[in-house]
Amino acid sequence: MQKLEAVVILMKKNFKELEFLFPKEFKIEEFKNTLSEEVFSNESIDFLDVLSKNLLNDKKTKLHPDVATFGFFCRKGNIIKLKEKYVNTDNIRLGRGIIFHIAPSNVPVNFAYSLLCGILSGNTNIVRVPSKHFEQIEIIINAIEKICEDSKYEIFSKRIVLLRYDRQNNATNYFSSICDVRVIWGGDQSILEIRKNELPPRAFDITFADRYSLCAINADEYIKEERKDKIAQAFYNDTYLFDQNACTAPHLIIWLGDKKNVKESKNIFWKKLHDLAILKYEVQPVISVDKLTALYTQSIQSENIKKQDSIDNLVWRIELENLSKNIDKYRCTSGYFSEFHAKSISELSKIVNRKYQTLSYYGISKEELTKFIIDEKPKGIDRIVPIGKTTDFSLTWDGFDLIKVLSRTIEVK
Repeated sequence: MQKLEAVVILMKKNFKELEFLFPKEFKIEEFKNTLSEEVFSNESIDFLDVLSKNLLNDKKTKLHPDVATFGFFCRKGNIIKLKEKYVNTDNIRLGRGIIFHIAPSNVPVNFAYSLLCGILSGNTNIVRVPSKHFEQIEIIINAIEKICEDSKYEIFSKRIVLLRYDRQNNATNYFSSICDVRVIWGGDQSILEIRKNELPPRAFDITFADRYSLCAINADEYIKEERKDKIAQAFYNDTYLFDQNACTAPHLIIWLGDKKNVKESKNIFWKKLHDLAILKYEVQPVISVDKLTALYTQSIQSENIKKQDSIDNLVWRIELENLSKNIDKYRCTSGYFSEFHAKSISELSKIVNRKYQTLSYYGISKEELTKFIIDEKPKGIDRIVPIGKTTDFSLTWDGFDLIKVLSRTIEVK
């Protein structure tokens, strides 16, 4: 008890160092005493629907596809469809209490999806947004602030706290001490540092650590595809939109199919991607150095790799003769890809470890992918989605059913 009192006193001093984005004033006791709600409450669904309309009607949203995608996800029709999975007359599910979300620094809209899960699961939410100032964050928070001016939705100003602070601040320690679940998005080292801050005895962490993603393309099908430009655009969205920083972004490309088709498909696929990158993407000078460093490291530590010729720094392709178990260690951002021609999708089983998150694909049937998972039982891969869908959010993420894990079931017999 003495430790908690000391933390509270310390926090009173440090509140001045916190940037409260919403609401502008944080009343601790009032927030702590706010009751949990049932999952997918009508109030929450209505709130998110109004948020959706505000975002989709905002002219600034047109400049940010990720904000538009989030707004589209919040639509009432979509949320009600999701509700069917979680709400029935056989059980009662309530939020666990206070959820402390720590958003990643490199994906602007991630904080909003994490918050959405906290709202739909019936909780009050403290969200630390990225320290970097992204316009997407401002757009979403401005919309929330505007909505809560209406007395009908004023309660959400007591259920949501959005703030920003630097890593040296003691806020993480305090918010950890009062939360029921801590949701951490970030790199492995960041998670280890955050976990040094103790939780209450019944509280627990949900961690979304550093992950590795890949893409599989069936060249026999790709070569016949009439909409190759659409595939290039979809892959560009998966990778370059977030500078290949998102955990969902593929770094390894697995080619399947006839050798001749693979060779021809590579030439077409990479040229179309490069043409898009020239029009839409700008490589920062420091990234050019990073790519060179990544290539040297991969060359020294790997056998029989070859960098394909490139006319600039937009697309770097590292061709692998062998698929090594540690390929996930060799990655860079902003258009750095390793690629390998596999005989079958089952070859992935020898390299996939727990770090693997998303497998995107083209030209492979769901039946074949399902068979691969059932037969090979890989230690990793939590999501399998078509090219262009890697950043699409789901209430099941990294193997966690977020609504279920952020709520509790009350059994009545």
